[in-house]
Amino acid sequence: MPNRLAKESSPYLLQHAQNPVDWFPWGDEAIQKSRDEDKPMLVSIGYSACHWCHVMERESFEDPETAEIMNRLFVNIKIDREERPDLDQIYMDAVQAIAGNGGWPLNVFLTPEGKPFYGGTYFPPVNLHNRASWKSVLQSISTAFKEKRKEIEEQADNLTRHIAGSVFGTRVPAGEQVFPQEDIQTIQEQLMQTADRKNGGFGAAPKFPQTFSIRFLLQHYYYTGDEKSLEQACLSLDKMIYGGIYDQLAGGFARYSTDEEWLAPHFEKMLYDNALLIIVMSEAFQLTQKPHYSRAIRETMDFIQNDLYSEKGAFYSALDADSEEEEGKYYIWQKNEILGVLGPDGEEFCSLYDVSERGNWEGKNILRIKNPKIVFFNEKDPKLSGMAVKSQGLWENDPKLVEWKRKMLERRSERIRPRLDDKILLGWNALMITACCKAYAALGDERYRSLALKNIAFLEEKMRGEGAHFFVHSYKNTAENETKEAIGTDQPETGGDKQNIPAFLDDYAFLIESYIQLQEVTGEADFLIRARTLTQWVIENFSEEDTGYFFYTHAVQNDVIVRKRDIYDGATPSGNAVMALNLLYLGTVFDVNEWKQRAAGNAAGLKDVIKRYPGSFAIWATLINAFTYPLYEIVLAGTYSVEKHKEFLEKAIPNRVFQISSVSHQISSVNHPELPILRNKPVAGQSQFFLCRDYSCQQPVKEVSDLIRLIKNS
Repeated sequence: MPNRLAKESSPYLLQHAQNPVDWFPWGDEAIQKSRDEDKPMLVSIGYSACHWCHVMERESFEDPETAEIMNRLFVNIKIDREERPDLDQIYMDAVQAIAGNGGWPLNVFLTPEGKPFYGGTYFPPVNLHNRASWKSVLQSISTAFKEKRKEIEEQADNLTRHIAGSVFGTRVPAGEQVFPQEDIQTIQEQLMQTADRKNGGFGAAPKFPQTFSIRFLLQHYYYTGDEKSLEQACLSLDKMIYGGIYDQLAGGFARYSTDEEWLAPHFEKMLYDNALLIIVMSEAFQLTQKPHYSRAIRETMDFIQNDLYSEKGAFYSALDADSEEEEGKYYIWQKNEILGVLGPDGEEFCSLYDVSERGNWEGKNILRIKNPKIVFFNEKDPKLSGMAVKSQGLWENDPKLVEWKRKMLERRSERIRPRLDDKILLGWNALMITACCKAYAALGDERYRSLALKNIAFLEEKMRGEGAHFFVHSYKNTAENETKEAIGTDQPETGGDKQNIPAFLDDYAFLIESYIQLQEVTGEADFLIRARTLTQWVIENFSEEDTGYFFYTHAVQNDVIVRKRDIYDGATPSGNAVMALNLLYLGTVFDVNEWKQRAAGNAAGLKDVIKRYPGSFAIWATLINAFTYPLYEIVLAGTYSVEKHKEFLEKAIPNRVFQISSVSHQISSVNHPELPILRNKPVAGQSQFFLCRDYSCQQPVKEVSDLIRLIKNS
């Protein structure tokens, strides 16, 4: 018989709807039951693509004996961390303070007041390697709650105070902010100390893409010409693109690698990871023009459109790591299966993709390209003509390779696909808009700009609300019920939209960033007006007045025990860091000195910790770049030239503001007096570029090449 989760829309919660555990969703009903019965709450947090979440469910939450203990001793709550990242942050901090580590599934015990007092991650069903079994943990916690209540409540109070004050490194700087180039050099040197010079990336296994660190190194090369920074950035991207973390048949990246060589991933594919990798690959292609970045961008965009896209214009969240209860089963191969598919060509394919009888992972094979000299590129792509030599390897559209991939994908399609998490998250969709804009800028493919425009229209229609729900964090139309088909539940068709979670700081920060990027690729000033309106609203409702930073949750949200500040870059960028970049950009566009100063103060307040731990603050490091080096204001003025616009977007020019002044776009200083960069810029006549700083401009030039020369000489 289904539990209460059957009425939810989250695919992760629905996966637990048939458990014998009497799960509650997070909310007043569960909290009140805990208080009425004076029982502790057990909060279990995970996400639909999480392998170890599935393991613990099979071992414990589907077991009737374990469920009986949980139901008798606790009020049990299931949370989708992607729906409620605010709660996940709070209780993850608690578990990290208790156990010294964190991860998912996250299991934390709360007092009836919602305060944490004990927790951990995965617990086995039996005692294993000095790790207590889940049943014994349940019994011990229940006994302690009854017999040591005073100590538990004191511990919960202390832990809650720790969580509330757990942000380190921030300070409120005094006086004018100064960002010397020596600070940038320190950041670069500190980051390179953690770099893996052989396999790319940073640190030891498990390895995450760390796209923010790669973006910083690309910018550092642009500003300084430091070849080591470029080499490490490109090595990191190349190793991922050629590795098992990348789907060599259909494109798209898995979440992270369990080894140093990027061979064996945890096989879940997340929308945000792929968006962030498209962004950094686009910037790498603009800077280097290396053909395999173009290929990987296109293949990853194809993967997203094929597997994570709704024709209504939205992007879904993730594909599971598991199929048929086995991690990676959908993606891995035996050599004899490949030989059976490809026949006489099979040996050549296996040589190319590191396939052997013995296997390269647990007796099976994950496809990867070990020889980095094998280069694929598309000879039909005019951008790539002349960039590579055919003798270097197979061409991307070589008929033989295309046919191999077609046959392999055809065979793979006969397998049971990983489950789809089809909820639509505001922040992740906004990141994908930025990725589409960056891919359009780098490659000039109109399809990518069209995707971005269709997506923003969806978000504004379906995820816009009122009051604290100015935008909502998560959306699911249960009438369409795509999740039911995807995961095989009996979710009732309610016929309505599920959108009752107010958006968080990072949702708004990423959405504002996407408006800025949409303006750059379309020239439409209205996107800047929307970005300004949203920024003003965030300032009013999320600001921490004493510091100038932002809280993660809205001022009126009352179902969390503390309001946290999000300053670290994790799997996604820090909401505070992206807001600071937005404030600098929009403060420049609209000449709002208060916003520019606030961004500078935020960066200065974290400068010391950024220099010590740049891998955790790499988006902040790119903001320091923007304050250290010139921030150019660039205008394409006169009769609009789509060719010049696209040629400009192709160029690597980080940390600049770009606008169009043209009668064709109905954009001028007359109808937009709030845009000071457009003052005295023509809207008709010869198309030309103006290069400005602090609203003072040099003489205009006609060609992009002349503009680049001005930038290099200024």
